[in-house]
Amino acid sequence: MRSNGIAGARIDRIIAAAQTNKAQLYGYFGSKDGLFDAVIDDRTARILSAGPFDADDLPGWAVGLYDENLRHPDLVRLMAWLRLERRPAGRLGDQRYDDAKLSAITRAQAAGRVRAGDPFDLFVLVLAMAMAWSPASGSYAATPEEPEADHDRRRALLHDSVRRAVTP
Repeated sequence: MRSNGIAGARIDRIIAAAQTNKAQLYGYFGSKDGLFDAVIDDRTARILSAGPFDADDLPGWAVGLYDENLRHPDLVRLMAWLRLERRPAGRLGDQRYDDAKLSAITRAQAAGRVRAGDPFDLFVLVLAMAMAWSPASGSYAATPEEPEADHDRRRALLHDSVRRAVTP
């Protein structure tokens, strides 16, 4: 799916790579779209839970996502295909992975530690900032092969920018 998109993903290639058969794939997932949805849900859960979420440290969480995107750019590519081919608007992935994070942001807001505003909007803003140098970027996609000094510079900018955006 990486280079061909969802529409270009062929069941024969998928089942060969998974060492399974069509009956098992369709029995378990129902369709190629069902398989893709399961992959998106799995990868979303993995990346959003790769590091601890602390509403009092949204800058640190954003930097963790930057690093996770460097290690695993495949999720961002899958999300881009999903946006292009199936869901041009609305949420991506399973909302249940966001609920605990939104509740934590709400509690931090009530305690005066995170700026007022819709918790989901703040969450989306932090995600977007963390993905500024990901494969979904319209400007530049960072890679692990770049000098560590470049990554350190971006991490510092990201941390400071998120801190300024979410601090009351």
